[in-house]
Amino acid sequence: MDITIHTTALPHDDPDASVAFYRDVLGFEVRSDVGQGKMRWITVGPVGQPGTSILLAPPAVDPGITEAERRTILEMMAKGTYGWILLATPDLDGTFEKVQATDAEVVQEPTDQPYGVRDCAFRDPAGNLVRIQERR
Repeated sequence: MDITIHTTALPHDDPDASVAFYRDVLGFEVRSDVGQGKMRWITVGPVGQPGTSILLAPPAVDPGITEAERRTILEMMAKGTYGWILLATPDLDGTFEKVQATDAEVVQEPTDQPYGVRDCAFRDPAGNLVRIQERR
């Protein structure tokens, strides 16, 4: 089999703030932006890696989700416990400094983890946890 990861999804509750974070803070390119108002589906991805994307999507819009499930998703997003992604960079300290210089919420400064990676963590504007580990 030849399978790759093409797109993963994260929720957003403010599309403009999410675009600003992923484009202006992390340096991703915006590949598509469809819809209007808060009902926008935005695809972003790392420059030079057209086969890998993040879909920033409005939360809980699936018609198969109950109202109770919709409330739970929104509550988890508000607490920052719903979505997360793990990114990688060859320069963790430099990346951390650039992201920290913005208004991004720092969750963890660069740390050597006992399980063998060095990483840091931020929250994006929707509360999603963005962990960045150093490629070695």
